Amino acid sequence: MEAFRTALDTLFADPNLGETAIWQAGGVGPGVPVRVIRRRPDAVVEFGASRALMATVLIDLRRTEAAAIDEGDLVVIGTDTFKIIGSPASDPMGLVLTCEAVKV
Repeated sequence: MEAFRTALDTLFADPNLGETAIWQAGGVGPGVPVRVIRRRPDAVVEFGASRALMATVLIDLRRTEAAAIDEGDLVVIGTDTFKIIGSPASDPMGLVLTCEAVKV
């Protein structure tokens, strides 16, 4: 398990992948500095016989930095503020939390 944790720490620290952010529980207060990996995959949503392409924002955080992150919390990355819009999903090893977010 330690090898996976070390590999994840390296990925989050990499300036090409990870970004410094501020996590604000409940969207208030000064917040806690965290490292995040922001992803913007496109999602295909089907409406009957039609399909629509929707832009999404996923934010990965290490559980060790933000174990209590939850719906309604804010994550500030640079000048962008994102609101967490659902319960975070955990990876199988419990090391990373993935949060769906919208820009506010």
